[in-house]
Amino acid sequence: MMDRTLKALSLLLSYPTADLQEAMPEIEAVFSADPRLDPALRAALQKLTKSLGQGDLYDLQERYVMLFDRSRTLSLNLFEHVHGESRERGGAMVSLLETYRAGGFHPVTSELPDHLPVLLEFLSTRTPEDAREILADAAHILDAIRARLARRESEYAAVLAALSKLAGIKADAGVVADMLAQPDDDPTDLEALDAVWEETEVTFGPDPQAGCPQVREMLTRLDPQSPDAARAAQAAK
Repeated sequence: MMDRTLKALSLLLSYPTADLQEAMPEIEAVFSADPRLDPALRAALQKLTKSLGQGDLYDLQERYVMLFDRSRTLSLNLFEHVHGESRERGGAMVSLLETYRAGGFHPVTSELPDHLPVLLEFLSTRTPEDAREILADAAHILDAIRARLARRESEYAAVLAALSKLAGIKADAGVVADMLAQPDDDPTDLEALDAVWEETEVTFGPDPQAGCPQVREMLTRLDPQSPDAARAAQAAK
């Protein structure tokens, strides 16, 4: 059974399109019907759905790009917050893609496997327990992105707050503080942005077990029965 709320949150974090705008009333209805979301959170999500549904599409797209595509500290590619652009990130994404396939999930997108909307779409097809565990693993990343969005007074902060709520735990405050100690990107500084992206090339190397234990644990929880998850768990020992 699909978790419609996770699917709706995935859509809210996707690049705005005309089709997505038309779906906003249905998305809003999903949130209104979910008792896991308190009234304040539903109201914040409603504010975002209204903005996305009624705003000028080109303005919405520009805002999205400035937030998530041109600000590395707000990147929706989760492994980037763990590995940056190192080789380990490439290996972790290969493993994640294999985990998707083992679970019968085949993303139809040009986005990378660790893109948060893609992960949420996958989690919407899993059991509630599996989804909560994965969200809990990423709680510190989600909370740091939420805090940065709140600093910018972005309505998208409500989506990250909802994910933290669904995770059912509070992120480690010390870890989040360390992440927030990194200065926010200036999305208008194109020269600095180019320099950052040129630092290191992402390499999808031959070793899909590359990566830190935290990432391997996340992959194991995604599908503990998959061969890749078993190998990742063994490598983490």
